[in-house]
Amino acid sequence: MRSQVARNEGTPPSGTTYLEHAHAVLHQTSDVPWYRRLLPFLGPAFIAAVAYIDPGNFATNIQAGAKYGYLLVWVIFASNLMAILIQTLSAKLGIATGHNLAEISRDHMPDWLRWSMWIISELVAIATDIAEFIGAALGLNLLTGIPMLPSTVIVGIATIVLLGLQDRGIRPLEAVIVVMLGTVAFCYLIQMLLERPAWGEVGTSIIQPRFQGPDSVMLAAGILGATVMPHVIYLHSALTQNRIEAKTPEQEKRLFRFEMIDIGIAMVIAGAVNVAMLIMAAATFFQAGLSDIASIEEAHRTLEPLVGPAASALFGISLLVAGLASTTVGTMAGQTVMQGFMHFHIPLWVRRVITMLPSLVIVAMALDTTSVLVISQVVLSFGIPFALVPLVIFTSRRDIMGETLVNLRVTTVLAWGVSALIIALNLFLLWETFV
Repeated sequence: MRSQVARNEGTPPSGTTYLEHAHAVLHQTSDVPWYRRLLPFLGPAFIAAVAYIDPGNFATNIQAGAKYGYLLVWVIFASNLMAILIQTLSAKLGIATGHNLAEISRDHMPDWLRWSMWIISELVAIATDIAEFIGAALGLNLLTGIPMLPSTVIVGIATIVLLGLQDRGIRPLEAVIVVMLGTVAFCYLIQMLLERPAWGEVGTSIIQPRFQGPDSVMLAAGILGATVMPHVIYLHSALTQNRIEAKTPEQEKRLFRFEMIDIGIAMVIAGAVNVAMLIMAAATFFQAGLSDIASIEEAHRTLEPLVGPAASALFGISLLVAGLASTTVGTMAGQTVMQGFMHFHIPLWVRRVITMLPSLVIVAMALDTTSVLVISQVVLSFGIPFALVPLVIFTSRRDIMGETLVNLRVTTVLAWGVSALIIALNLFLLWETFV
């Protein structure tokens, strides 16, 4: 079912160095060291992984660490393992079919379901983008003191500039995203060194998973909801479709193995950042008896007297960079959803300007930013099944995936088990929010 359409918009033509390098590796004619053979295949998973460290993660991880200490570290580990499986299925779909999840859904669903899924996916993408956008503006506000409304406009301009990198091909954007992801990881590494967490308690949480009352289950569902992001399920399949085209089943397998390494590295970094967020909150706020830290602003304000100005500055930088990167990725995901489901395309900068408007209204109304982040996670939770269930169905079908990359039976069983757990926890989150 290999698509004959042109390569993704923004992907460099076949004569560029990284594609020549990748094809030489797939044909096994490259004699460079193993780490250099890997380089042209790195990138898609790093873009997808950015969504796993967005401001929604800041809100849930800080609340979990401040209220329960190291208790829920194991939830982040479990969520990250689930996210690795889901992103692997999404990447595999793009490699095997040359189409992304939205396009496959359009081709195999009745019109009424296609329209419904497109509308739901757009609402989820917009809600998530609002949180990411406002989170980045909040980071700029905390760092510089610039009021929220001008900060929001500055962030909007910055994301338009970032999205413009695609005009030079996907590799420059991938490189910038990798640097931004590394910046956030570096900030939290330094913060952990400053705060000296209780590593024994971290280890105990991982090897002895447990909850502590209904509120901890609620926070665990929030952590999971902030980790498994439906819009990047669509996006990752788009990032791998025809990016590097495999000509034979053997090359498909080889390409998929490289993509799994890409996913493993990127998701380990994203998971480590999430763990570091929770550890920072536990080591700082929980140990100081400040379990009622309920907002990002409070966390930033409290860090300086407890740890020092360096910690609060690093926190602000990481929030700004994570928000900028994730809102850029969110805009790309929204474009993928629109183009895939409806075959409708608008320039990315136009979409960016349109999706800025709700954020500007929210900021102008001076609504509570943490409440906005929480509501966005609820909307996101509602949208997860509409991306996850089709993904498992399509990757399990031989007529779509072909013989080479169709799910093994054990993979399908595991994917359905993970999907059922994610959906159940998110239904619990919706129930506790509205009932």
